[in-house]
Amino acid sequence: MHANPAIPTSLLYGFLLVLARISGVFIFLPLPGLQAGPSAAKITLATVLTLGMYSRWPVLDRVPGSILQVAGWMLAETAIGLATGLAVAFLIEAVTFAAQAISTQAGFAYASTIDPSTEADSGILLVVAQLFAGMLFFALGLDREVLRLFALSMDKVPPGVYPLAKGSMPPLIRLGASLFAVGVRLALPVVALLVMVDVALALMGRLNQQLHLLSLAFPAKMLVALLVLSWIAVLFPRVLCEFSAQAWAAARQMLAI
Repeated sequence: MHANPAIPTSLLYGFLLVLARISGVFIFLPLPGLQAGPSAAKITLATVLTLGMYSRWPVLDRVPGSILQVAGWMLAETAIGLATGLAVAFLIEAVTFAAQAISTQAGFAYASTIDPSTEADSGILLVVAQLFAGMLFFALGLDREVLRLFALSMDKVPPGVYPLAKGSMPPLIRLGASLFAVGVRLALPVVALLVMVDVALALMGRLNQQLHLLSLAFPAKMLVALLVLSWIAVLFPRVLCEFSAQAWAAARQMLAI
């Protein structure tokens, strides 16, 4: 008895829909080196993740009758991936926003290096923050939460359903507002201490005008910023975990799961 090597059409459509959903998340996922990497590596990674979720592939009760219906399903699945990727991007952008606020006040904006994501000149503290946030993303196991969210969406949001309706945007908007709140929480201790350093130097220069403190201002502020950042770095994982819980809740609200 010979086995039938033909692939069922429903299985092929299920693979394409899951691939579109997983590929959409890589558009906004700001992991270091991901955007600048070769396209073949990203395609291979998306394909491997799709095959790894074989047990969650949707079973189509009916085969789409036209290419327009297939295109509509693909767009819906891509929208789900884009929304999830945007929610994950907010996690790393919160740390980046805090680093941008600190680097401007501490004087690190004058030192630049190559950004691995865009291969362009960027502030050194900004690049370090992106690498640090990307490391925390995997160290805290947030990548597994993304895959778990995809697995739940396969059961709750079958193909052909368009969950991203008008009621799905407010959670994403509130998450974007929380991005600035979390960034301010991370940057506020350093920025506040730098303001105190500026006030102290200004008072010393006012009391003794022969002292030329302008040349000492930048080294002092950079040293203080590094000391305070090394002191509060232990709080970054806890703040990121709290913000990630808000991101997953917003993603579940958008997907209605």
